[in-house]
Amino acid sequence: MAREGAACYPSSPGQLELGRKLVAELQAIGLADARVDSFGIVLATIPATLPNAKSVIALNSHLDTSPETTAVGVNPQVIRDYPGGDILLPGGAGGVIRTMENPELAALRGQTIITTDGTTLLGADDKAGVAVIMETAAWLVEHPEIPHGPIRICFTCDEEIGHGVDHVDRAQLAAVVGYTLDGQGANEIDVETFSADLVVVRVCGVNIHPSIAKGRMINALRVAGDFLSRLPRATLAPETTAGREGFLHPYALEGGVAEATLRVLLRDFETARLDELAGLLARVAAECERDHPGARIELCRHAQYRNMRAGLLAEPRAVAYAEEALRRLGRTPVRTIVRGGTDGSRLTEIGLPTPNLSVGQHNPHSPLEWACLEEMVAAGEMLIELAQVWAESGQA
Repeated sequence: MAREGAACYPSSPGQLELGRKLVAELQAIGLADARVDSFGIVLATIPATLPNAKSVIALNSHLDTSPETTAVGVNPQVIRDYPGGDILLPGGAGGVIRTMENPELAALRGQTIITTDGTTLLGADDKAGVAVIMETAAWLVEHPEIPHGPIRICFTCDEEIGHGVDHVDRAQLAAVVGYTLDGQGANEIDVETFSADLVVVRVCGVNIHPSIAKGRMINALRVAGDFLSRLPRATLAPETTAGREGFLHPYALEGGVAEATLRVLLRDFETARLDELAGLLARVAAECERDHPGARIELCRHAQYRNMRAGLLAEPRAVAYAEEALRRLGRTPVRTIVRGGTDGSRLTEIGLPTPNLSVGQHNPHSPLEWACLEEMVAAGEMLIELAQVWAESGQA
């Protein structure tokens, strides 16, 4: 589980431990160059089976899970031959995965559904992606008759807190395109993500003993509460927006009378609109300072990631070949947008066009998270076909 604000990278020791285990498994199946670097990033190469292979594709998933819900003590529930209907989670917290809220379950009768007991994350975001890449690597090594070029594997850390690609060496990957395995459902290709910034709002007040506070105390918590109350609620909030609508999302508040800190996410598919959202925060801060004389509010804005759209338009094969792979398997590819970000957002930004592919995840970041085994298998089949599409293109 990633830890926001940690002074180390990766932010949690479990990511290093998982990385070392994955390296051992990759070496055991025959990937001799598998290694974990000093930043916990796992790198390996599936060797080409074509004698003149040149171009490289990269497959990426991340090792961490979201800090928004604990992933400690996961107790999985495996439902084979899912009969349909709501799924009761057995952890005693009253959790229910309802078909009304998960309409995709209707098409998965008879499949294998994996949940937790409802008290933790499942971690399919992104352990499902890791598992699919690992199984794909094993299958390709076991079947050298399948034609493909070199395939790089890259497992990153701290993606959930916006630092997954901080220490990825683009030149070391040496790939033409990449694919993140970090998507929901099946047969979807995410071709756009949000553009994203974080604004840290620091509210400075004046603390003094309550017995002599009249006319002297400025309670930073009250000022912060006023700040929050002035943010849009009917619009520009994640709970009231969908599709291509952006939002402001205050998600953390800590502090006391003297000082309080808010963290606010800015999200929109159009990068320029992030400036508008930041401007709205600045206006609210000015209003609060006016109405709370003596209070001071500081805004510190941090860039996180950018919409991958432009980078994918510049290298159309990345998406076109993924669509072709799905069609060859008799499936209908669906281009989608994701109201979030992936390592692919940052990889595309630094010059490696990287769309995001489905891997059977559902309800990420929630104790109601679940995954479908057959959708994970379908993702692996798609990767194997995708490697062949690239080989047949004459570019591998």
